[in-house]
Amino acid sequence: MTDTATPTQLVRSHQGRDVPEAGTYDIDVSHSNVDFVVRHLMISKVRGSFAKYSGAITVADVPEESSVQVEIDPGSISTNDEQRDGHLRSPDFFHVEEYPALRFASTAVEAVKGDHWKVTGDLTIRDTTKPVVLDVTFDGAQADPWGGARIGFTASTELDREEWGLTWNQALETGGVLVGKKIKIELGVEASRQA
Repeated sequence: MTDTATPTQLVRSHQGRDVPEAGTYDIDVSHSNVDFVVRHLMISKVRGSFAKYSGAITVADVPEESSVQVEIDPGSISTNDEQRDGHLRSPDFFHVEEYPALRFASTAVEAVKGDHWKVTGDLTIRDTTKPVVLDVTFDGAQADPWGGARIGFTASTELDREEWGLTWNQALETGGVLVGKKIKIELGVEASRQA
């Protein structure tokens, strides 16, 4: 077995595809990322991330019955510009003093093809909850050096921030706006199975 092989005891076959063994897995923040990309001035992309979050993935015996719960601290946002980050924490955007958490709770899991899945869930930003669909890839499972089991996923989706009431913007003299409405979310998740 090579270093990149997936230990067979950590995955199982379900309808011809590899899936993780059933169990509850806690997201390992130190080996995961919650990133986003948004247009700036209609010509460039600003990238940012959230540093503080927690969550769990419950893999069911029937994978389509699995679930995901995540909570993100919007105050931990970073775009490598402290002034901009402060504005994003303000009432113009996340209003972190009044709304200290972003939440995602899955409502459905659907197999697509191979290692690809669609996870539908309710995303709450401020006081608004709306459904989103994540395009998810199961990246495999691995035993760690401490006797635990780890699983990995990548996921992405695109949101219209105005649907969650994040409508602040500034018109440009030459047309267009300062901040794009569409936000691309990119997730890389490593999770460890609970004992």
